[in-house]
Amino acid sequence: MRTLLVVDGANVVGSVPDGWWRDRRGAAERLRDRLVAYADEGVAGHPGPLDVVLVVEGAARGVESIEGVRVVSAPGSGDDTIVELAADAADRPCVVVTADRELRRRVGEWGARSVGPRTVRDD
Repeated sequence: MRTLLVVDGANVVGSVPDGWWRDRRGAAERLRDRLVAYADEGVAGHPGPLDVVLVVEGAARGVESIEGVRVVSAPGSGDDTIVELAADAADRPCVVVTADRELRRRVGEWGARSVGPRTVRDD
């Protein structure tokens, strides 16, 4: 069974002060493009292939999915959408990429493992 990797786009993009705030959509697209490699290669403790989902919110809504990375535009709170995805994946391995402590706690209730943004940052 393939592991589901759910990426908290706002949290990961915001983890590096590289000017992302000037172009939130562009920053989300760059992250999406980098995530393709993890779909094939996997992340520590979870070899590929993985099902990768990038959750975006706010100004990044509308970023398109690409082969290897499904993008979900949260209709409201990105955190709530991530928790829903973790709950839906309760019967399979699920890893959530975020530094948000409360979100980590919430997805953990559904059996998801959490890892920090550096897991998918190459900078």
